[in-house]
Amino acid sequence: MVVVSDTSPVSGLYRIDHLFLLERLFGKVVLPDAVFQEILQLRSFGYDLKAILSAEWIEVKSATSVAEVTSLLQHLDLGEAEAIVLAKELHADLLIMDESKGRSVAKQEGIAIIGLAGILVQAKQSGLIDSVKVLLDRLIHEVNFRVSQQLYDLVLSQVDEAA
Repeated sequence: MVVVSDTSPVSGLYRIDHLFLLERLFGKVVLPDAVFQEILQLRSFGYDLKAILSAEWIEVKSATSVAEVTSLLQHLDLGEAEAIVLAKELHADLLIMDESKGRSVAKQEGIAIIGLAGILVQAKQSGLIDSVKVLLDRLIHEVNFRVSQQLYDLVLSQVDEAA
């Protein structure tokens, strides 16, 4: 299974000490070079990135179609643009992305998408975590992860953890 990720899901899971969920659910995750560079910025906030830098299951690659990435930059940031192009180039089975503009573009390109909330649902269904609500609340309060009340309620109802 080929899985490409944007920045916020990796950063969010790392910051709540649940980065391991990506490896357990997907085996290997490919990070576009631009996404990796964005993640490295966490160092300036005092984060020790050894867990990410030493993770053998994380692979960093650059998209080869610079023209396509440049075209997407009209609507998206560099990490999102490169993630979408790389997902297309690798014929990825899944793109992990939360930003709505990027998700919209990826859907138009026929790329299957999951967001961080969906990862938490899968993790609970796989028996990797006990509570989606606890982790989702941590993401919201500790990481400033933005999620609408509608999505929050929907996700919790999917895992029988209604608020």
